[in-house]
Amino acid sequence: MSAAAEQMLPLSKPVGRFIGERKKMLIAGKWVPAESGKTFPVYNPATGEEICQVAEGDKADVDKAVKAARKAFESGPWPTMSLSKRGRLMHRIGDLILEHLDELAELESLDNGKPISVARAADVPLSADIFHYMSGWCTKRHGVTIPLNVLYTPGVEYHSYTRLEPVGVVGQIIPWNFPLLMAAWKLGPALACGCTVVLKVAEETPLSALRLGEIMQEAGLPDGVVNIITGFGETAGAALVGHPGVDKIAFTGSTEVGRLIVKAAANDLKKVSLELGGKSPNIVLADADLDIAIPGAASAIFFNHGQCCCAGSRLYVEQQVFDKVVEGVSEQARKIKLGPGLDPKTEMGPMVSEIQQQRVCGYLDSGFKDGAKALTGGKKRDGRGYFVEPTVLVNTRAGMKVVDEEIFGPVVTAMPFKSPDDELINQANNSIYGLAAGIWTRDVSKAHSIAARLKAGTVWINCFNIFDAALPFGGYKQSGWGREMGEAVLEHYTETKAVTIRL
Repeated sequence: MSAAAEQMLPLSKPVGRFIGERKKMLIAGKWVPAESGKTFPVYNPATGEEICQVAEGDKADVDKAVKAARKAFESGPWPTMSLSKRGRLMHRIGDLILEHLDELAELESLDNGKPISVARAADVPLSADIFHYMSGWCTKRHGVTIPLNVLYTPGVEYHSYTRLEPVGVVGQIIPWNFPLLMAAWKLGPALACGCTVVLKVAEETPLSALRLGEIMQEAGLPDGVVNIITGFGETAGAALVGHPGVDKIAFTGSTEVGRLIVKAAANDLKKVSLELGGKSPNIVLADADLDIAIPGAASAIFFNHGQCCCAGSRLYVEQQVFDKVVEGVSEQARKIKLGPGLDPKTEMGPMVSEIQQQRVCGYLDSGFKDGAKALTGGKKRDGRGYFVEPTVLVNTRAGMKVVDEEIFGPVVTAMPFKSPDDELINQANNSIYGLAAGIWTRDVSKAHSIAARLKAGTVWINCFNIFDAALPFGGYKQSGWGREMGEAVLEHYTETKAVTIRL
């Protein structure tokens, strides 16, 4: 990074050390360069300037990390650690995340571009909460006893029970939109169940996960239990998915990449869980409290710059309030202050990369070609950084790419409907995705009725983007397999063993 660019960033001393450094990977408890010696640049999306160089891990590094995770799983202190001690260690990780809240928020803002106010209020506290919540499950997951009635052995009694055992070495691949939080979502349940992990972080945003690795070491996590690989999907990611020493893959990212992972994992029938894309319908009924629904609909799409898999990107509004709602959302969009994430006045930062900026603008061009009209926004912002204006599109319909495909940017398509009938439900469900949905209404009966018919893993009523460590999150259809968070996620990291003894 140039001296001029560095002076523009109000970086604290802990975060400032990342500037110009060559960051290493965490393998077997040690910070090591890539076997190849290669590095790659990480950029500040608000300026396009290089922050630092990071080790470019590949197949050789993944192999080392998997062997370290296997050793930690089979021997050493991790498999023999008491469940209560494991829980205390995980809780300590959460405590340390909160102790370093400002530093982590600043690092997340620098690397990802999101407003530091959002990182402070959401990303970092929610990451700590995952470790706190999951730490409690260490001592609460257990098997059951099962009475048998074996008809073909009359007079013989049996004692049967089940054991929940860790699935083993887990390969985890996370995206760039919530780098720290996605690491916590993946690591928390895996550690609670006693697994060991090789975590492959997004090449665009590796810095907060690397800092988390240091925090986990400070908390006392044994060497090799968590290994962190930096590198590219087609090399490091593919090597991790295809490695015979990995028992399970957990992936968050695009549906397109999810399909590739399923194919690769099929070679040795690895267990796979996937949290994938979305194109979430957000439904505003005429009886909704518009003072809540309008800012809520704006937040549903513009939160995290629209770089959110569950973003309310398809806005369906009942005809009689359509103009009022759409103009209200447009007015909210016009007021959003774009700028560098580290500026405390910023309300929306840049897209994470130039590639993502080009992708979003490509969708906008496609929409305009198909007849869509922008009530506000509709283009990238001139100057430095990868900014795209918050955009509200009308004159849109099913069949347009902007309506059907995940844009992953601050773009909402608004469409009217006549009444909340079968036609509306069919429109809302007319997607390959089924991650989330929103409903805005004062009518509780309508709310429950519509919620029951929507093909989505999460339905928010008179709210949107509400997350909690105890609440399962995941999708129907091509939005993924399985769930993150809550008790439900623990199923992905355990094997059930049935034991029967003749008495």
